[in-house]
Amino acid sequence: MENPEAGMLSIHLEVIPAPGIVDAVRKAVPPSSSCTISITCLPKHGVDATLAVATELAQDGHRVVPHLAAKGLSSRERLREILEECAGAGIAELFVVGGDAGTPDGPYADGEALLRDVVELDGGRFTVGVAGYPEGHPGIPDHVLLESLRRKQEHASRIVTQMCFSAERIGEYVAGLRREGVDLPVRAGVAGAVPTARLLTLAAKIGVGSSLRFLSGKASLARNLLPSSRYAPGEMIARLGRTPDIDSVQLYTFNSLDALPALGSGSAPHA
Repeated sequence: MENPEAGMLSIHLEVIPAPGIVDAVRKAVPPSSSCTISITCLPKHGVDATLAVATELAQDGHRVVPHLAAKGLSSRERLREILEECAGAGIAELFVVGGDAGTPDGPYADGEALLRDVVELDGGRFTVGVAGYPEGHPGIPDHVLLESLRRKQEHASRIVTQMCFSAERIGEYVAGLRREGVDLPVRAGVAGAVPTARLLTLAAKIGVGSSLRFLSGKASLARNLLPSSRYAPGEMIARLGRTPDIDSVQLYTFNSLDALPALGSGSAPHA
């Protein structure tokens, strides 16, 4: 969480449940860190891989947030089993999203339907985050996203935004949510210290092109944010520290954990 007295934004991590990621987290992040570690749920890996990484890291003492992708869940009973498994591992927070799969594997076509069932089945054991899209969603109109967030906020604990390269755009997005009555805390999604060539390819695939175009017109800022070989998130985090209503920062690491900020306290200073 933000610490106004210390002038800090807390930093949290997102990783992909690929082979070797548990050992990589163990080397890079002390269990005593206050940052949470979110584990994605992609069609390539499925929810079982997400849960395996989440439970193993939870056993190490890390605060973990497994993602549940609605389209990847086969049944309501499977959801019940997942919630029991998470509770048994001491996991207290989940992240619910629609997912990237084209055709749902079961009864959940979107994150909103899944959120309703999580809340009905969880017995108050979990807080639940939901997704926000500062640059829109490639397959969902903005007004549909907004109406869904209005309904989700009855049950959700926070919004975590899609990765974006413009603190100003994130700030405009949050201000717009507030005007529309969406008052959930917002965690800003920021790319971690990822090799630049890989990051640009990934960014184009997930639809964050407008903030990349923003950078192309800001030469000095681009030099700070997109150096020749590796993206550096420090300037972006500093700008977010001056942005109203940003609760914290989530680094999308893409499993590049060798150049993280200091995470002993889970925080980074405001500029």
